[in-house]
Amino acid sequence: MKRTWTSEELLEHFTLLPDELTAVGNKSGATRLGFAILFKCFQYEGRFLRSRQEAATEVVRYLSTQVGVDAALFAQYAWEGRTIETHRAQIREITKVREFRRADEEALLNWLCADILPHEQHPERLRELISAECRTRGIDVPDDITTLVEMGFASYETHIYTVVAARLTPEMQDRLDVLLVSVPVTEGEEEELPLNLLRLDPGPVGVESALSEIAKLRSLRAIGLPPDLFQGYAPKLVERLRRRIAAESPSHIRQHPQAIRMTLLAALVFLRTQEVTDALVTLLIQIVHRIGKRAEHRVEAAYINDLKRVAGKTRILYRIADAVLEHPDEPVRDVVFPVANEQTLRDLVAEYKAQGGAYRQKVQEVMRSSYRNHYRQILPALLEVLDFHSNNTAYQPVVEALAVVREYVSSRVAWYPVEVSPPLEGVVPASWENIITEKDSAGETRVNRLTYELSVLQTLRERVRSKEIWVSGAAQFRNPEDDLPRDFDQHRATYYTDLNLPLSADDFVASLKTQLTAALTSFERFMAKKPSDVAIGTKRGKGWITLSPLPKQAEPKHLPRLKTEILRRWGVIGLLDMLKESAMLTRCLDCLQSTSSREAIDPDVLQKRLLLCMYGMGTNMGLKRMAGVDPNITAEDLRYTRRRYLHKEHMRAAISQVVNALLRARLESIWGTATSTCASDSKKFRAVDQNLLTQWHARYRGPGVLVYWHVERRSVCIYSQLKSCTSSEVAAMLEGVLRHCTDMTIKHQMTDSHGQSEIGFAFSHLLGFRLLPRLKPMHSQRLALVEAGTQDSYPHLKEVLGKPINWEPITQQYDVKYTAALKTGTADADALLRRFTRSNLQHPTYQGLQELGRVIKTIFLCDYLSSQQLRQDIQEALNVIEQWNSVNGFIFSARGGELLSNRPEDQEMAILCLHLIQVSLALINTLLLQEVLAEEKWKNAMKQEDWRGLTPLFYQHVNPYGRFTLDLNERLPLSRTTIT
Repeated sequence: MKRTWTSEELLEHFTLLPDELTAVGNKSGATRLGFAILFKCFQYEGRFLRSRQEAATEVVRYLSTQVGVDAALFAQYAWEGRTIETHRAQIREITKVREFRRADEEALLNWLCADILPHEQHPERLRELISAECRTRGIDVPDDITTLVEMGFASYETHIYTVVAARLTPEMQDRLDVLLVSVPVTEGEEEELPLNLLRLDPGPVGVESALSEIAKLRSLRAIGLPPDLFQGYAPKLVERLRRRIAAESPSHIRQHPQAIRMTLLAALVFLRTQEVTDALVTLLIQIVHRIGKRAEHRVEAAYINDLKRVAGKTRILYRIADAVLEHPDEPVRDVVFPVANEQTLRDLVAEYKAQGGAYRQKVQEVMRSSYRNHYRQILPALLEVLDFHSNNTAYQPVVEALAVVREYVSSRVAWYPVEVSPPLEGVVPASWENIITEKDSAGETRVNRLTYELSVLQTLRERVRSKEIWVSGAAQFRNPEDDLPRDFDQHRATYYTDLNLPLSADDFVASLKTQLTAALTSFERFMAKKPSDVAIGTKRGKGWITLSPLPKQAEPKHLPRLKTEILRRWGVIGLLDMLKESAMLTRCLDCLQSTSSREAIDPDVLQKRLLLCMYGMGTNMGLKRMAGVDPNITAEDLRYTRRRYLHKEHMRAAISQVVNALLRARLESIWGTATSTCASDSKKFRAVDQNLLTQWHARYRGPGVLVYWHVERRSVCIYSQLKSCTSSEVAAMLEGVLRHCTDMTIKHQMTDSHGQSEIGFAFSHLLGFRLLPRLKPMHSQRLALVEAGTQDSYPHLKEVLGKPINWEPITQQYDVKYTAALKTGTADADALLRRFTRSNLQHPTYQGLQELGRVIKTIFLCDYLSSQQLRQDIQEALNVIEQWNSVNGFIFSARGGELLSNRPEDQEMAILCLHLIQVSLALINTLLLQEVLAEEKWKNAMKQEDWRGLTPLFYQHVNPYGRFTLDLNERLPLSRTTIT
């Protein structure tokens, strides 16, 4: 049961109706309250609560007021014995719901395979559907519903093996089997298996990686799998099949029956074809970017060297700068000309125009030389294997230009024939036109072939990044129409209802106008009072917003003594022991299921292996360092366990289980009521740069990756993502809010400046949560008006009022299919937001979202500037993120904290293991704190500032190093031994 409930939800689901009050009967005290809670929770959940702790505190309170019993008496309700069994029998009789039986399990499995699994694969959604179906059939929702889902998947996969194998011709099956056959090169030697070569990830950006991926893509396509091979099956199911074969060695794959072997190999080839296509497009994008950047750096270096060689120029520039700084408000003629006369300045300008004016042309020449001598060798093969399309007529000239380039790519002529006339408008940037074309003796315009190819690639890069041009056979760069829900037109009203948005665009816009008018009016009244901490137009010219620093808060005095008491009672606790204790309390290891159909490993041995794998990867020590902890566990055993059991989806499920257990374990008297506020930010991790994910970080310098964290107000991370350094943090923010899969409901999302944008404000409003960023460039923000000509209504805001909102694109583009795609998961946020960037300003949906974002951002700014408490809350939430990052450094400290694996999959798994260890640390510390604060003397000593600063993220009593021991029979001496 979730922990946070609104008053409307309580009223809807937990109100006792008159006949239900009659069923409560003449019961009294704890028995009366326990029956009411058991009854209403059974109605809501479809099953009986497994323990008293499962009932949310707010639900207990709400029902206690209805039955007239003190909520504290619920602790006295016996959870075992004759009384509760009698109550359950009475409730079953009233609700007409019988117990779950073996026959019901078989019927539900048949229903899943026939009606549900062909179009729905999300585990959480499947659990919801099974619960609803059980209610319809009048049976209990099974306690182990996850196992039922897994059984359904297994039964459905058996059916898939037969169907997919039948779709493969004998020739295709023979080519798939060839992937498992090694070919001898010389006597006694064998080359690498074709299957292993196809599994390799691309290397660093460069020609060699591109040629390698092209060869790989040709080999994959040569197998000849039909594009509709897995039609009718969800992508996540195909990924599930691929995960199974990815964990197996070729010898094990050969032992599978024909149908299973063919299906698994086909799934691997099918998905690898898409991934290699995406990798090639990414390589193309980055190579074109590299050509331009390296050319700029070379030209700039040459100009700087030239500047240093010119005698006297540096001294003249210094004297001018010094004079201007001494007299910044004096006229130029009075300050500059005495130092450098007018003729000297004219000579400097003329020299720059002669040399610096040719800067862009020089860059283009260097780019052309680099392209001709090195990078162009990949173009013929690249155009052969990649097929570009566009759904927008405005970008058809780019597709036509690619056709011309493809036709003449092997030609040796320097200029295209006059009769060809390749398209220029919409293809060639204006800065390139003068070096691409020239007039021949007959006055005809000729196009330079080499330079034209380079300019087409530059334009193609921008259009592919915004998904206006897409690639056949790709997944990330696929047709953008495939990102949208296919049944949107048929179920439009359902999608609007699910998003809690009105169907009418006029109603939506009218509500926005009312909210914006109210926000501006309220802020105007606030500024009329002349607040001391906010000022407008007082610095650096007109329209400058000034905010005073937030007042310093009192420092917690008692918390150090509290942490010392924990150290005195429990001593130094090993970090591995904390992970073990958390796993045993929450049973999160049950989420880590094998990819194979069956396993015969002893459960205790498997638990040890899983804990050592997660600890080795989460601390960055590696699996080899963990092999000696148990003499019966080798490094090969750990590698086997890593391949079979540790996968992204499984790890996220385990993390969610620990987070949910922590949220349930919190005592409201210590931590306060459940929060709906979350903060997010990124942290850079150093990583090797021999792959496409690792990139140079412009702000922090050096190659690395970003990890984007979502951390709630009490220091528990609910979601983590591994991203490249140039990826959108706005997309990561949206992804975390939508995919965290914990019991927490996010209504307020706080970020720094990088996690917000006008598009981000728009989507957050449509998705039903409030985006609250800490804006660094606050001084230059502008407020949008509802209508033009209303500036006089806000005399105290005139200097920061910007353009009025253009309501027409909001009304015309009020179609929530993009928002529905985000919420339902048919498209990930990064792929979707790539369409709505400043390089795609003409997109009508982008214009509508931008105007909507201006509305929501203005409302936020009015609240932010007028509420010191809001600013304080945002600052505190972001400080929690910084504290989370400091603990990251403590746990992930081995090997200098650098991700040394070259595989992005291994990097992501290391981050997820780090996440699990850290929330396990927070869980155990929460229980330790609660045990100490249960004593009155410690609780009474806490001051307001101590409660405010209380956090489970401390590690003075934790030892991550030394000699590791792992005994599943040794437990931490905690009074709370189970968490449900």
